[in-house]
Formats: sequence, structure tokens, C-alpha cells
Amino acid sequence: MTETAIKEMKTQWNERRELVESELPKQLRQSGKPLDETLTESMEYSLMAGGKRLRPILLMAAADAAGAKGEDFLASACAIEMIHTYSLIHDDLPAMDNDDYRRGKLTNHKIYGAGIATLAGDALLTLAFEVMTREDVSPEIKLAVIQEMSAAAGPQGMVGGQAVDLESEGKRIPLEKLREMHLGKTGALFKAAIRSGAILAKADEKTLAALTDYALAFGLAFQITDDILDVVGDEATIGKPVGSDERNNKSTYVTLTSLEEARRLAREAVDDGLKAIAPLGDKAKFLGALLEYLISRDN
Repeated sequence: MTETAIKEMKTQWNERRELVESELPKQLRQSGKPLDETLTESMEYSLMAGGKRLRPILLMAAADAAGAKGEDFLASACAIEMIHTYSLIHDDLPAMDNDDYRRGKLTNHKIYGAGIATLAGDALLTLAFEVMTREDVSPEIKLAVIQEMSAAAGPQGMVGGQAVDLESEGKRIPLEKLREMHLGKTGALFKAAIRSGAILAKADEKTLAALTDYALAFGLAFQITDDILDVVGDEATIGKPVGSDERNNKSTYVTLTSLEEARRLAREAVDDGLKAIAPLGDKAKFLGALLEYLISRDN
């Protein structure tokens, strides 16, 4: 992938991130006056705390790759960011990771207390499904997207993966168990974003299958690269102190194999993802450049 392609990808990413930033507060407040303003402030505090907005951007890029215009599906893009934000609020709670900072700001429970923070996460998750119904598509497509998102967020996906993570703390788990955990905890929402974008764009079965294969490869490459960055990255890049996984005795692709093997596995996942979307041609150019950029972050 050329430097020009990477530069074009970053430009489009920033443009669409600005669209999401502008749309999120509108979707949050669209339902009318809340019963409790503090709850809404807590939801907005975390929702508007910045970040890459990677999942909504993946949804829009998948719609592009399927022949539609990704920007037409901002409601669904915002909905998946709400689900992601809910997961971050809950991950940071004292009963979970007990973190004080997220993206350089105090975590939600440090500002609003654990009770309101828990409810803010619950409210964002619930609101996300209402926001999905605002999309200007057929009822059948709305239902298919809701099914994708709910499966990804539930016990077979993100929540299930987080449960495995909690029960694996301080243990050396098999590599296959690690992959299974991350396919749920992190990969499921990436997969839902990409498949939902394709579904909203009315992708045919062949295109949907190609984008699904890409999504699985993307999730794997993303997690392996994160594990690599914990060893060779810097705190500004990864958002946590370097070496925290090893100090916390966490099983990662690096600790279970080696740095060299983890890099090989990441490259293999990227190649699988690029191969999956090759038949889609230039429509998937953004997705290809994003995948190449992903693996280059440790250089």
C-alpha cells in the first residue's frame, strides 16, 4: 500500500470522524427531555470524550465497499459508537478494571460516581437500539442490523469476551482461548460494524461474505498489534503505560508466543484481510489502507 493511499485514508477518516462528532450529540438528545439531566450529562461526558471513532468509520467504509455512500448511515454509525462507549464506561468501573483515566480524562465514575456511571452505560446501550431504528431504510434491514449489533454486544460477543477476560486474570491461557476471548471482547463489535454497513448498503451475499472475512482478519490484526505495542510502543500511542500487560500477568499474543511470532501472525492476518476484499476493487481501497496502517503502528 502506497504512502499516498495511507494519506488519503487518513484524510477521509478525519472527515468522517468530524461528521460523527457532530451527529452524536444530536442523536443523544433527539428523544426529548430526559427524566434525569445528570444521567444525560454522564452519558454525554463519555460519549463526547473523543477517540478514533473507528467503529462508525468502519461501518461507513463497509457501506462504501458494498456500493453505497457510507455517510448516508450516520444514525447506525452513531449507534455503534454508543455501544462502544457503554463498554468503556463499564470496563473502567471499580468492579471491573478500576481505571481512573480514559483518553486523558477522569473516568465516568470518578466524576459521577459508580451508580450513575453504571446507569449511563446501561442507557447508552439501550439508546443505541432506538437510534438504529431512526435509519431511513426498510424495516427488514433495520431488523437485520439490530440483530447484528445485539449479538455482537451480548453473551456470544463483547460481554462474553469480557467475562472470559475477568476469569483469566493472572492465568496463562491457551492461545486458542485468547483468540476466542478477543473475538468476543474486541472483534465482535468490529465485525458488527462492518457487516452492518454492508447490510445497510444492500450488499449481495458474495460481498457480505468478503467483508465478513475482512472483519475477522481486522479484529485479529488489531488485537495482536495492540499486544505488540504494549511491548514496543509508547504511552501516547497506546493510552496506557508500556509493559502493563506483562506487569499485570496478562496472557497476550506476545507473552504466549514471542514478539517475532506475534508480528508474523499480525502480518498474516493483514494479508488475509487484503485477500478477502481484493475482489471489491477500489470501492474497498479505504479498508485496505486502514488495515495496512493498523499493522504499521508498531514501527
